[in-house]
Amino acid sequence: MDEPLCPGCRLRDERIAVLERRVAELEAIVQKLSLRLNTNAQNSSLPPSAQPLHAAKPAGKKKSKRKSGGQPGHPPQTKQLLPPERVNQVIPLVPTICEHCDAVLPAAAGPNDPGPTRHQQAELPPTVAFVTEWQGHARTCTCCGHLNRAAIPADIRAHSVGPRLAATLAYLAGELGVSQRGLATFAAEVCDAPLCVGTICALEQEMSAALAPAHQEAVAAVRAAAVKNVDETSWKLKGVKQWLWAAATATVAAFVIHARRGAVGLTALLGEALYGIHCSDRWSVYGRLPVGQRQVCWAHLKRDFQKVVDRGGTTAALGRRGLRVVRDTFKLWHLFRGGGLTRADLQRRLEPVQNRLNLLLIEGLCGDPGPVASFCENLHALEDALWTFARVDGVEPTNNHIERLLRKGVLWRKRSFGCSSAAGCRFVERILTVVQTQRLQGRRVLDYLHAALRAHRAGQQGPKLLVG
Repeated sequence: MDEPLCPGCRLRDERIAVLERRVAELEAIVQKLSLRLNTNAQNSSLPPSAQPLHAAKPAGKKKSKRKSGGQPGHPPQTKQLLPPERVNQVIPLVPTICEHCDAVLPAAAGPNDPGPTRHQQAELPPTVAFVTEWQGHARTCTCCGHLNRAAIPADIRAHSVGPRLAATLAYLAGELGVSQRGLATFAAEVCDAPLCVGTICALEQEMSAALAPAHQEAVAAVRAAAVKNVDETSWKLKGVKQWLWAAATATVAAFVIHARRGAVGLTALLGEALYGIHCSDRWSVYGRLPVGQRQVCWAHLKRDFQKVVDRGGTTAALGRRGLRVVRDTFKLWHLFRGGGLTRADLQRRLEPVQNRLNLLLIEGLCGDPGPVASFCENLHALEDALWTFARVDGVEPTNNHIERLLRKGVLWRKRSFGCSSAAGCRFVERILTVVQTQRLQGRRVLDYLHAALRAHRAGQQGPKLLVG
């Protein structure tokens, strides 16, 4: 039988127990901070522009032995001549004296003379903006002395900026991210038509109203699409965090700014039904979707496994095995996309890769409790959503499509720090929707903006955003 401890010994043991718990807590904090310190663009969603100074440089590609520029056999990228109807002026250069015998040459081309060579030069006119002034003249009646004045029509007085110039300013904002002050400078310096910032703001709101039906059309299209890519990024409204949600198919993109990143933000863009297959990252809000309606992004998965490797310790080997699975998956996908495999071949050759990943995840979730075990458990629950691309046409293994489209919004946010009004948010989501959708369809953005604004000013229905 153990002898009872003296009071001093009991106090000592209690103190040791408290200190051991504190040490364990501090070790957990140190581990978490070390992981944050080692976060970089290769193991997280951190953009390369925010890469920490202490981070290791990414592994570069082996230097090619080829010379820079086009390679032998590469089709030349020559300047394309514009069609004759697009040419404003033709200057004929006709030889008059024979360079061989000094004889006078005929003015008209002979039956055996080849057609002329052509060279085109594009230039801006000295004054870009075409300014029209309406004058309401006054006349005094010689019979009764009444002063008569011709009224300038109300629809003319309603606008001081024509629809094409207004559409161009909206295009520069939505496509190139030019600020309102930058647009005012462009109007003054390039167009020689000075505009104040208030007028620029009013024109943006007018364009926003003109694009409202097109935005609704795009949102309805992505909601009804059988396959879509979805992502979100932060935004600001008067300094308060918002979220810029985006969804896209191969031919249409839709953007919505919402105050929440959760389920209400997702449904604001895609509706309550959440129809179709959604390609996304593993953000928790997408857990509302059945696994059969999801495709988890493998580009994110690659960074996750790299993060496991960078943690070091016994789990680093698991991360390296995961990276090999990612590499083999992308190799087979690229073969399939390039025509080297049929879909049946792709599915057959992916089977051993799927088995390797399954065993790896089971091993990870059965290991020591911690972040790696939680990651493996989460991924194991979504395992079927990793391979949707192998079964369904139109589904890709990454979410790169929407991330490329969303990049324009990210750059806009970095330049402007968001919007100062809700109306400004509506302009951003609508102009981004139209610009990116027109790009996906290979159509001219400026022509659509011009047509939409003209229809809006005339009180008519605007052009359809989607064709075909």
